[in-house]
Amino acid sequence: MVRDGRFVARFVAPVEEQQIQPNGVDLRLGRLFRITGAGALHPTHTDLADREEVPLPESGPAAPLPPGAYVVRYVEQVRIPEGHVGLILPRSSLLRNGAALYSALWDQGYEGRGEGLLVLWHPLVLPAGCRIGQLVLMTADAAAGYRGQWQGENL
Repeated sequence: MVRDGRFVARFVAPVEEQQIQPNGVDLRLGRLFRITGAGALHPTHTDLADREEVPLPESGPAAPLPPGAYVVRYVEQVRIPEGHVGLILPRSSLLRNGAALYSALWDQGYEGRGEGLLVLWHPLVLPAGCRIGQLVLMTADAAAGYRGQWQGENL
């Protein structure tokens, strides 16, 4: 079962009224990174690729970002409550502008300021704080909470 937005908002901070949707909470673009090196997946851990931060405009006119793959870090801290899993889905306005947001499943017990993969197929203006994804919580039969490498990331 997908939980309603007011329930989800209890596990997101900071959150403003306009971010609360009927079935989730919008997450905002906090920081943006261009991947500049090679990462590595190991049997027991992951080494992230080197990256460089892309400055985002706070206000005023901005140049569009060129097509490519970017790592986004959300403004909001998220805590996935017991008995739930979280998914980040792209906002339709992002998709309608030739961009997609990818995210993995967030297990119960995860807490942090998460990251996702933003892929632009066309140039797009993205100022800091724009709403790019929606956190959805679903109930799940689950064992013990998350204890992985990314617990507490970016806090």
